[in-house]
Amino acid sequence: MYLTLRQLQIFSAIAEAGTTTAAGEAVGLSQSAVSAALAELESLLGLALFDRISRRLVLNGHGRALLPQARALLAGMADIERRFSTPQQAGAPVRWKVGASTTIGNYLMPGLIAGLLQGNDQAHVELVVGNTREVTSAVQQLQVDIGLIEGPSHEPGLEVARWREDELVIVYGEHHPQAGQWRQGADVAALRQARWLMREPGSGTREAAEQALLPHLHGFAEVLQLGGTEAIKQGAVAGLGLACLSRHAVADLVALGKLQVLATPLPPLTRQLWVARHPGKRVPDSLRTLLALPDEVFSER
Repeated sequence: MYLTLRQLQIFSAIAEAGTTTAAGEAVGLSQSAVSAALAELESLLGLALFDRISRRLVLNGHGRALLPQARALLAGMADIERRFSTPQQAGAPVRWKVGASTTIGNYLMPGLIAGLLQGNDQAHVELVVGNTREVTSAVQQLQVDIGLIEGPSHEPGLEVARWREDELVIVYGEHHPQAGQWRQGADVAALRQARWLMREPGSGTREAAEQALLPHLHGFAEVLQLGGTEAIKQGAVAGLGLACLSRHAVADLVALGKLQVLATPLPPLTRQLWVARHPGKRVPDSLRTLLALPDEVFSER
């Protein structure tokens, strides 16, 4: 049996595209060449990898079992090419694709990327922002080199480690009916009776707020659900209620005086941020530098 990386690349492209024609466009081959490569791969393995449904090719059980291993091998080859094709020296080109959940991608990563570019103007970081589920899926499918998420993930096939802590603050807007009394702070009873602005259930931001607040408040009198961090911020500015968000996320509006940080008797509120990788991906020094990863996280030594 002599499998080739090209066959696995074509197999992976068909799995993503669903047709040999679209896969051929993705890998720069004709439809007939793609079909021939797939037929050869299935012949070598002695089994079919796809079900032929109408004009589409859909992974069967064998194909689904092979796909993550094929992607891991292709990612390993890409790492080898990236590591050894150019000298490892200061200023050498580095290219990374990072997946990040919403708050991390919008408020933390731009500054980290800017710091990397100051030390190497040839560096290139492509940032893919989505919710936690989308980021972990991208890591699983090797669509990104590493993922940064706002809550722990127990998805199979991933390695997840602690990354950094994120400070949470409670904010309100000057237009809120109780803004005058909140300038002096709020006790636990007032917090419990307030209207809270939150993301949808299942989001990392909603989970972080509930984990930080519920042990002290034991419930919310009213929750107004809004579809994103920016909507929550603007809702707080408009006086709709209180919000518990990352200090990084509200820093701009706090600096402008449109949001105020509420003083409370609660202990400091924090949440843990996490980093996830596919086991087939290594984490080179330039990526460690970008994320300020501790040496013990995903160590290859």
